[in-house]
Amino acid sequence: MQARMNNPALVLPEALKALQALNKATTLDSLPEVTRYLVHLRASQINGCSVCVHMHSLELRQAGQTDERIFAVAAWRDTPWFSDAERAALALTEAVTRVSDKADPVPDDVWADAARHYDEKTLSALILSIGLINVWNRLNAAVRQVAGAAWN
Repeated sequence: MQARMNNPALVLPEALKALQALNKATTLDSLPEVTRYLVHLRASQINGCSVCVHMHSLELRQAGQTDERIFAVAAWRDTPWFSDAERAALALTEAVTRVSDKADPVPDDVWADAARHYDEKTLSALILSIGLINVWNRLNAAVRQVAGAAWN
């Protein structure tokens, strides 16, 4: 397997700096690192981004998460391994990632559940983090970035 070209964010260094700055801005103590990784993994699974599925699975493992939890992210609704706050973040991730699938992309019940678990600042970081991982997924999909390969 070979990528079509280098990742566009690497070709345009200012774009990479902007994406890194956005990532840094979404890193809050009130949004647990593991929740961010779970969100990144779930969006990447939905978008079929092998690079990000690989990367965020490794991050979760490095953060001390069990294989049970990592392997179950795609089926989070049907497993006992996620907290209510994580479930709210994962539901919001699915809604925001699949905005074109429904007339009401983020239903009120999904929003209310997320807002119940996260204050406005943390919810803002969560939404921006979801948007950012979707950007990375689309960049990687466009150029067919290869999972596990070093970026050129």
